[in-house]
Amino acid sequence: MKEKKNYQELEAKKDQAGLGNPETHKRTVCVIGHKNPDTDSICAAISYAYLKNQRESGFRYVPVRAGQISAETQYVLERFGVEPPSFLDNIGTRVKDMAIRQVPGVRSNISLKNAWSLMMTQNVFTLPITTEDNHLKGLITVNDIAKSYMEEQDSAIVSVARTPYRNILETLDAEMVVGDEAGYFDKGKVVIAAANPDVMENYIEKHDMVILGNRYESQLCAIEMEAGCIVVCLGSPVSRTIQRLARERNCSIIVTPLDTYEVARLINQSMPVDFFMKKENLLTFRLGDYTENIRDTMSKKRYRDFPILDQSGSYVGMISRRNLLGVRKRGLILVDHNEVTQAVDNVLDAEIMEIIDHHRLGSLETMAPVYFRNQPVGCTCTIIYQMYQEQGIEIPGEIAGLMCSAIISDTLLFRSPTCTAVDVAAAQKLAALAGIECESYAREMFAAGSDLQSKTPEEIFYQDFKQFEFGDWNIGIGQITSMSEKELGNIKQRLLPYMEEVFAKHATDMMFFMLTDIISESTELLCFGKGADELVQEAFHEKTEGNCARLSGIVSRKKQMVPSFMAAINRMTMV
Repeated sequence: MKEKKNYQELEAKKDQAGLGNPETHKRTVCVIGHKNPDTDSICAAISYAYLKNQRESGFRYVPVRAGQISAETQYVLERFGVEPPSFLDNIGTRVKDMAIRQVPGVRSNISLKNAWSLMMTQNVFTLPITTEDNHLKGLITVNDIAKSYMEEQDSAIVSVARTPYRNILETLDAEMVVGDEAGYFDKGKVVIAAANPDVMENYIEKHDMVILGNRYESQLCAIEMEAGCIVVCLGSPVSRTIQRLARERNCSIIVTPLDTYEVARLINQSMPVDFFMKKENLLTFRLGDYTENIRDTMSKKRYRDFPILDQSGSYVGMISRRNLLGVRKRGLILVDHNEVTQAVDNVLDAEIMEIIDHHRLGSLETMAPVYFRNQPVGCTCTIIYQMYQEQGIEIPGEIAGLMCSAIISDTLLFRSPTCTAVDVAAAQKLAALAGIECESYAREMFAAGSDLQSKTPEEIFYQDFKQFEFGDWNIGIGQITSMSEKELGNIKQRLLPYMEEVFAKHATDMMFFMLTDIISESTELLCFGKGADELVQEAFHEKTEGNCARLSGIVSRKKQMVPSFMAAINRMTMV
């Protein structure tokens, strides 16, 4: 077994190393096939992503898949040592696709004044409060600060908030002459000593913070009344006697160049944001959340900003409703399909950049012109092979093996009516590059893909199931191929009751399933839905019996089943 190659990881490492492009960051574009992907869908995504990454570009192309990998495709990937693409069930924009504002988190002990300054400097209305390990602890908003300043009338609020002395010193541009800068003002109220000492004795209580001037008598009175701290204004010097008495009575002394009015106005701004921030029931979003899921929540809440967390719960940044308007759609290239019903969920929310396909034109619409290559050949990988040749890009043996396998699978080893001479020529050249022989390799591949006995009816049914829109009708058509008539008979007995059950739940008018025998080049068609029998008879002139119809020479869903149904529906609706 060859060492498996993951072309997605290889290109990601090359991008991280800065190789192949002077830019250090590239926009990721997903290359994806249809839901319930067959071998062509998976191999085309891998092969085309590899081709696109060989060109100088500001993009990084990543193959992804929209469904589970079949046994046949798994055999092909293991045979050529290639990892399967990552699973992507929804291409809708996510929070990580938005312009997330990098608002740094702050600690919960910073002052309201400091928080306000940061908001003004960064032009934001919300500050995230984070822990040392960058986990979100709370949020403080401009409104929270305004309320703390305009609505708080309690003179003890500074101590109730357990305000650090460091905050007070910073807010008042002050110096601590006596006391511990690392301490807290956590008892008492804030008072202004505007009266003479005789009056001061009536309203100064133990532990209070007293704002006063340079009057010795007032300073002495505050200390004797067991104040917890005195704030001396206008930078007035404090006598040694007062400093000694303050130390003896455990009274801190702060000297500020501000006047009494400024100190009284600013002191509340020294309180820590922890006291006012919102801590409970924080509304956060994750980087992986889809924008369609958060849009309603954001519109119903009267918050200006919403914090974003990564998968580990660490804080990343902030978004607002405005960011929803400018979200960048995810880049997408479709291979092997061009219909909305077959595409990954929310395909219309993506920026479709290219479509490479070999099917009929479907219902997909794009907002802007895109590169659309559609050729009447039997396999998407045939088209991609031509593009390698046109661009002069060397095809690695593993990629050649994948593309050759896809052509063999889609054309039923050149037996399908969809097969063209171009397909045969491409497969033979790719086989030579991959070191395989088409006939013998096809037998191995089909045998691996036909091993369906261990699978549930659900797994078999959705292995290759597509929905098509025919006018007002929505019709689902699934298909499996096998080289064993006996195996197909067993599968039929298991699928019939399952299809009857699933049809009742599916949003389709009719449902069909093709049991295709490669050897006899025929199909037994399982039919469900009102009008299904009439449609089969009109399209193929065959009657159904027990929800089944045998169709000789019919092996292709794309070139025989779908066109015949379309023509029959047109005839029936014209009557």
